[in-house]
Amino acid sequence: MKRIFLLLIFAFFLIACKKDSVDATTTQTLQSSINDMTSSLNTLQQVKFNEALYILKTFGVEADTDVDELKALGKLINGKKVPEVFNLADQVAQKNGIDWSSTGPPSLGEMNIFGDVLAKEADPNDISASSLNVSTIPMAVDSILGPKSLQIVPRLVDNLGKPVAFTGAGLEAILEVFSNGTKILTSKNLMRDNNFKGFNLKFSSLPSQKVIDNKIDITVSVKTTKKTYKMSKIGVSVNPNALSVPAVNPTDGTQNVPNATPNATGDSTDPQTAAPAPPAADPKSSVSKFLSSLNSQNLKGAYETSDNPNWGSFDNFSNPTSGFGGVKSINVKNIAEGSTSSNSSSVNATYDVTDKNGKTTSLQVTFGLKNVNGEWKISSYKIN
Repeated sequence: MKRIFLLLIFAFFLIACKKDSVDATTTQTLQSSINDMTSSLNTLQQVKFNEALYILKTFGVEADTDVDELKALGKLINGKKVPEVFNLADQVAQKNGIDWSSTGPPSLGEMNIFGDVLAKEADPNDISASSLNVSTIPMAVDSILGPKSLQIVPRLVDNLGKPVAFTGAGLEAILEVFSNGTKILTSKNLMRDNNFKGFNLKFSSLPSQKVIDNKIDITVSVKTTKKTYKMSKIGVSVNPNALSVPAVNPTDGTQNVPNATPNATGDSTDPQTAAPAPPAADPKSSVSKFLSSLNSQNLKGAYETSDNPNWGSFDNFSNPTSGFGGVKSINVKNIAEGSTSSNSSSVNATYDVTDKNGKTTSLQVTFGLKNVNGEWKISSYKIN
């Protein structure tokens, strides 16, 4: 009887020592505490809990290596109990547009955040393919601004170039965007089958100052159980009118001019040494004139109010497909001046644009302006 009592006491202490929340003191305590938490769940909940941890490790933290990802994951979930981990995973999945929920059926195959799992006969992530194909499709094409985004679609294909059929997988897909060798964007998603919609790359997420010659390089990788497939597309064109641009041109400032010797008559108003003339009108008037000229389809007049390198030549500016040539009318709702100095200013405008096909679009735009010989010229254009 005494022995049975001691065994019960020992079992009680074993149960009492099991952790019900994440301990991320070290990688070992992280794994041990997760194992303790998992052991208290039924089989279905165990699978979903592993999926939740995978979602958080893959999409909830940013790190370069698996070890760093584990450390970052530990910081993210330290002290959290099972329901809190599920809730956080739901938030991360929703934020990243991932079709996953903690209350849904198991859908990601065998997940193990602490290391690779050998492929099993029923492992949905063990997919054999020859290579990865990537296609790019311009999307959200506006008759005034042109395309606003790019749909990037990866497909696993066999040695004949035909898509490999599979379903129920949870393949990690990573998009990396470069320009002139510099990485400017990274995005992740889950590839569940070969009907994967891919990535929607909004041009407004790309800073114009980092996109060289309006070209980007795209690399997509898809990780299966045994192999990571990768493909790059070089020199993909982007629409410069839809890129993110600073509200005020960062190069705007006092122009440095060479020192000049006063002329023989002692005239100190030599145009080479004179300070910039103060603007004759306010920035709001220039924006109002620009919009009024577009409304009356006076494209030459609108173009003359600008000094924006992103708009290029008048032919580019007035292009009916990628420029402002498709504008039929503009209904201005509000124009408000933002910050202003002697050489630069910003103006916010809200208005409706109707194109020549009858489509109306509501826009909120921040105009950057600079003082050019006493006139406020539009130097940048950002759709908010």
